[in-house]
Amino acid sequence: QVQLVESGGGLVQAGGSLRLSCAASGFPFTNPMGWFRQAPGKERELAAAFRWSGGSPYYADSVKGRFTISRDNAKNTVYLQMNSLKPEDTAVYYCAVRSGRPGTVLTDPSSYDYWGQGTQVTVSS
Repeated sequence: QVQLVESGGGLVQAGGSLRLSCAASGFPFTNPMGWFRQAPGKERELAAAFRWSGGSPYYADSVKGRFTISRDNAKNTVYLQMNSLKPEDTAVYYCAVRSGRPGTVLTDPSSYDYWGQGTQVTVSS
């Protein structure tokens, strides 16, 4: 049974930092993982993700230079370090596991088979 357990969200002032964690179990940890976010009234968007190719991670333009995705294979855990947070980063953040199906698109939520429960990040101005 696949389980993705997220932690690390919270309330922070603009300019602050948070680190999100996603502990994974029940699937091959070799599948790429990513962090999506969804703000109220907006579509779910990919913030950062590893690629099947193993190249440099993907970052949305809005988070480049501020967010860093990393993984600890020994702990089956993926992290999202978020620095210089802005009020517009406020959202529910979800970790997700990329599907092994052919033809998936990195930034498309439907290309991810498993999702965590989400963790709220609120950045105050």
